[in-house]
Amino acid sequence: MIEPLAQRPLYLDVADRVRELIYRAELKPGDWIDEPVLCAQLGISRTPLREALKVLHAENLVELVPRRGCRVNALDDEALLELFPVMASLEALCARFATQKLRPAELKRLERIHARLEEFAEAQDVDRYYEANREFHRAIQDLAANRWLHRITGELRNVLVLARHRQLTMPGRLNASLAEHRELMRALRIGDADAAYRAMHEHLCRQERALRAAPDDSPRTVARA
Repeated sequence: MIEPLAQRPLYLDVADRVRELIYRAELKPGDWIDEPVLCAQLGISRTPLREALKVLHAENLVELVPRRGCRVNALDDEALLELFPVMASLEALCARFATQKLRPAELKRLERIHARLEEFAEAQDVDRYYEANREFHRAIQDLAANRWLHRITGELRNVLVLARHRQLTMPGRLNASLAEHRELMRALRIGDADAAYRAMHEHLCRQERALRAAPDDSPRTVARA
């Protein structure tokens, strides 16, 4: 007899919703979350929201400040210095392993995502480019098919995603990012795993340099659903 599926706790759905707001940069690094407003917009009580924020805190997406509330984590210069060399190496490994294991059907999937990157860069649509870029990097991570690399890279990406959108808004950075993706796609098409490693590593290093030059955003108090 098949057991019925257990109902998913509400706080996990709330965590998904708030996480997506952060990923879409509608909640930006340093923003304070107005819990009463967000509860009203989502039609929920404070309890599931607070449980959801604990989940996001465990993912390093938000900071819980005693007697102050909750704000979206912001990477300072020191954190960027620590994170980017690690992330560049991890994502480069993902690119190498993915290239070694890439099959024609999987390459076609990457080509489709890359075509959207081309389209959104041409339109200078930062938000849609960012979403397609996030999908592309997740696909490379999945294709690497290494569970430990997947887990570690995914956890760090939860932190890095807070800053990645911002660097794309800098003048010229969107087109530069596309050029870096074109270089990576060339390596993937010919099956050159070492070239894919180098292209991905350089892509992350250039993101780091762009973020260092990006102006700081002023923290706000916001709640969007």
